[in-house]
Amino acid sequence: AIPENAQVIDISGKTIMPGLFDAHAHGGQADDEIIPQQNWALYSGLSLGVTSIHDPSNDTTEIFAASEQQKAGKIVGPRIFSTGTILYGANLPGYTSHVDSLDDAKFHLERLKKVGAFSVKSYNQPRRDQRQQIIAAARELEMMVVPEGGSLLQHNLSMAADGHTTLEHSLPVASIYSDIKQFWSQTKVNYTPTLVVSYGGISGEHYWYDKTDVWAHPRLSMYVPHDILDARSMRRTTAPDEHYNHFNVARVANELNDLGVKVNIGAHGQREGLAAHWEMWMFAQGGMTNMDVLKTATINPATTFGMDHQLGSIKVGKLADLIVIDGNPLADIRSTDKVTYTMINGKLFDSETMNQLNGDKHKRKPFFFEKT
Repeated sequence: AIPENAQVIDISGKTIMPGLFDAHAHGGQADDEIIPQQNWALYSGLSLGVTSIHDPSNDTTEIFAASEQQKAGKIVGPRIFSTGTILYGANLPGYTSHVDSLDDAKFHLERLKKVGAFSVKSYNQPRRDQRQQIIAAARELEMMVVPEGGSLLQHNLSMAADGHTTLEHSLPVASIYSDIKQFWSQTKVNYTPTLVVSYGGISGEHYWYDKTDVWAHPRLSMYVPHDILDARSMRRTTAPDEHYNHFNVARVANELNDLGVKVNIGAHGQREGLAAHWEMWMFAQGGMTNMDVLKTATINPATTFGMDHQLGSIKVGKLADLIVIDGNPLADIRSTDKVTYTMINGKLFDSETMNQLNGDKHKRKPFFFEKT
């Protein structure tokens, strides 16, 4: 029963759904290890309904500090999960993670697990046995391994064969056939193609600069400094649709989705929350049903990262991460960015102002770039 003193908010004509979970979300969390009290990029993401992110490459010292601050309610932002710094295979002094044995791999995974990682990113370890050693270590330590796709098909397929948690970034081919479909569908490897990147042609991100006035987006333009947003989006390239490879990548993702491979949105840190919606809209362009599109941004990433018992759907006992959309995304997928309310862990925000409407009713302070 609803308590008599409960605050009631009328959302007649709107749609309530789980908060969005961006499965591949980079972005700045600190400046020289100082966590900002108000990170405009985090606010932008929440304002556009992104309530959880998994960042498969960030500074270990910064992102786990930001994650703890968010958990403690010290900063406002989505739930922050990350691999921390990548396990880099190339030779870069002070940055390389040398893996030549299972013990080497366990050393690197243990040090990351101790600072808050439940996943690691195996980033172009050059030999397959090195990548396999990382996976073997992860199984012992109950961790997940996401790889850097590397834009080589044979590389990608070996990653699927060896049992990575996902394939990150797109297969660099326009089409796949029954051999790959049969092979992949028999694994438990999920797919985060990052359509905004889309190897093999003009990336999906550029499509939205071409076809829409991104700098004038009513919500994004409130939370991203215009010297950043305008410079990136106003002087735009243009091309016919067939030159944008995300159409092919999305079509292949839909074919894999039909075979039971779980497909996730992964906006790659592009455009501060709006690109999470671009990812959904591009999956729809590839033929995915609107319901399946919504799953790529909610239950699929939650399941991929073992959080579907807490996140990804609206169910008694799950964490209260909810968004309200002014429209019906099952009828019009392009309505998903019209977010009017965002709830993160039970804290309800007016998505436009990002002022909290319940609890201590914390009001957002002006950003440095806002007119006062």
